[in-house]
This record gives sequence, C-alpha cells and structure tokens, in this order.
Amino acid sequence: MSTPILRLENVKKSFGKKHVLTGVDLEVQRGESLVVLGGSGSGKSVMLKNALGLMTPNDGKILFDGEDVTKSTGKTRAKMRERIGMLFQSGALFDSLTVWENVSFRLLQADRMRRKDAKERAIETLKQVRLGADVADLYPAEISGGMQKRVSLARSIISKPDLIFFDEPTTGLDPITADAINDLIIEQVRSLGAAAVSITHDMASARKIADNIAMLYEGKIIWHGPADIIDNSGNDYVDQFVHGRADGPIQPAI
Repeated sequence: MSTPILRLENVKKSFGKKHVLTGVDLEVQRGESLVVLGGSGSGKSVMLKNALGLMTPNDGKILFDGEDVTKSTGKTRAKMRERIGMLFQSGALFDSLTVWENVSFRLLQADRMRRKDAKERAIETLKQVRLGADVADLYPAEISGGMQKRVSLARSIISKPDLIFFDEPTTGLDPITADAINDLIIEQVRSLGAAAVSITHDMASARKIADNIAMLYEGKIIWHGPADIIDNSGNDYVDQFVHGRADGPIQPAI
C-alpha cells in the first residue's frame, strides 16, 4: 500500500485535566474521502486542528506524506500547508473583502500573485462551484448562506491541494442546499484527485461523500470501515449514533 497522505499515530491532546484526545490512530490515503463522525464535544475539531498544525499534541505523531510534522515549524509547516485546503464550519469569510478577494486570499497573501491574475483565477474557480463572475465583486453579506459555502469551497480548492479538510460543511443549510454542497464536494475532490477529511454529525452528508467512515468517541477512533457498511457496523456506539437513538451506550450531552 502507498504512503498515506495523512497519518495520526496515538495522538493525545489535553487541556489541563481535560483529556480530549486519548490516543487517535487514523490514516488517509491519496484520493480517499474519509468522514469522521462524532457527537458534540467528542474531539473532532481538536483532532482536525492538531492534524493541521494549529495545535501541537501532547503525545503521538502526525505524518504528512510520510514526513513527521508533529512539531515542525517555519518553512516545513508552510510547505505542508501549501498542499492543504480547508473549508471552515462557519465559512470564515472575511466580511471586509469581496468574494474574489476571499477566494484568492492565499494567492494574494502567501504567493504574492498580482491582483489582476488572482482575480482571474478566482473567477475561474468560482465557476467550478457554480457561481458566476457577477458575484466576484460582492461582499459576503450580500450573498446567501449557500453561496457563502460555495465561496468557501472555492477558496479551499483554488491552490489545487492534495488534501482538503471539511469542518461540518453542511451546518446551517437546508437539506436541498446541503445536498448541492455535498455534490460539489464530491465533484471537486474527484477532479483534483485530492484526499478529503470531513468531520460531521450529519449522517446524510456522511453517507453521500464518504468512501470510508471513522467514529471518534471519548478521544479515540472506535470504529473505521467502508461507508457502505455503516448500517451494519457491529458496533453499538456507531449503531446508536447512525440511527440517532437516545437509548444506548452514548449518553446525551444534556
């Protein structure tokens, strides 16, 4: 088997006495779409931030394309991030920037591309997510929530990354718009040949975009397998989560 584009080995992360990640083992192959399920407070976002290098684990290793980047900084970390795209849960668009400036933010700030060239590239990328050039000069507040998600998706793919993280990509969207975003995610990930890691609690989204699904519970991956067997996982925790039942080994966070 080829070297995974991302591998987490026994990753642990604590905040004081609160142990959030207690030994995460996970790997993602090139071209794979992996969805990580987990309830609120299960550690999904903390796991993602450690994988991105926004946090440093207390223990364990993070390998990107076979290279240990657990504690890397400076040029090594920057080189890794050049190959990663990110769609944030809230979209995280800059209110003071136009749509095209948001999409081409990396090109303008990190790559120092000329504004004229960056705008052309942004408009081309907007077309890939079914948005016309007419939205390029608008501000985020002037477009709908679904359009903002598309803009965020365009920003995450503009640099043609090898790995894309999706943090709750359909949160706050109606079912029809959410399904359209899922379709775009599948289309763009496949066209790039990129690997994708999505964290979500939306089962409709997970079923649609995942090749494989993992479940994070109490800081560890407790199940990992093909998406098409998620309904017959043989794991009581997964079964309860997938079918949204209050009764089971997972206690409601209320």
